[in-house]
Amino acid sequence: MKLAVLRGGKSAEREVSLRSGEQVARALRGRGHDVTPVDLDARTWDVLRDGRFECVFNALHGRLGEDGTVQGMLELLGLPYTGSGVLASALCMDKARAGKILAAIGLHVPEFEELEMTHGVAAEVVERLVSRFGLPLVVKPVREGSTIGLTIAKDADAVASGLVLAGRYDRRVLVQRFASGTEITIGVLATPEMQVLPTLEIVSENPLYDYDAKYTAGKSHHIIPARIPEAARTAASETAARAFSELGCSGMARVDIIVDAAGTPWVLEVNTVPGLTELSLLPDAARAAGIAFDELCQRLVDHAVGRHDRHVGPPAL
Repeated sequence: MKLAVLRGGKSAEREVSLRSGEQVARALRGRGHDVTPVDLDARTWDVLRDGRFECVFNALHGRLGEDGTVQGMLELLGLPYTGSGVLASALCMDKARAGKILAAIGLHVPEFEELEMTHGVAAEVVERLVSRFGLPLVVKPVREGSTIGLTIAKDADAVASGLVLAGRYDRRVLVQRFASGTEITIGVLATPEMQVLPTLEIVSENPLYDYDAKYTAGKSHHIIPARIPEAARTAASETAARAFSELGCSGMARVDIIVDAAGTPWVLEVNTVPGLTELSLLPDAARAAGIAFDELCQRLVDHAVGRHDRHVGPPAL
């Protein structure tokens, strides 16, 4: 099969996407496919339109790749592509709107407020946020991933600087109550039958499971299954499956969760194009479920082609 692997792009997660794309391309070539890596740029439309590709594997992270933009382009080109469609991709990238939906259906989402960063940070705004959410609190861009632009603010000064930092990446900024507990992530596959992967606990050598901890060898460790009570693992898995379904995800996603001391799973976000590097979380969880990386990639391609064929239907007579 002739495949394109979309990678790179212009988001703050470009370097991670290049690594994800490289690993995906290697795995699919090992399966016997003719694979062409495609870096997202102004020529991408022409390359994909004229390349006679049978499917596009989307390994783009962050804006323009994970937010429905590229998915819309691929829909217009009539090309099968891996992962979620336009609406689910856009929703999951928007942490504020996704959080409102998940809270509305009864899932536990840490209380948050969205701010628009059009001016400087007023002292009374910081004071109000601290009064509402307490300390520490979380400040992050609404539409970024890989903890880019995120601050765990432990005092008022850190809240103010965190708002400025997050505002550099997105004028829409999320301020959220800090959820304390065990940090886990749960991968969900739907190719097309849903499979919830084993719970994975994240242990970071850094104070925060940040970009450096995620993508530097030895800076974080994955524990499968997560060291939480069985009832909490079940609750978290059910939460991940419901979040995946309610947001309309397809193919794969990774749901990031904090499990508190009472065993309650608090949903932080849903990633529709999770990292696929040698250090990434979802591939580790898939291996724990007996799914090798090349098989995972193949399943996603097969699902994309099957979904496209079902939607397009037979040719008109």
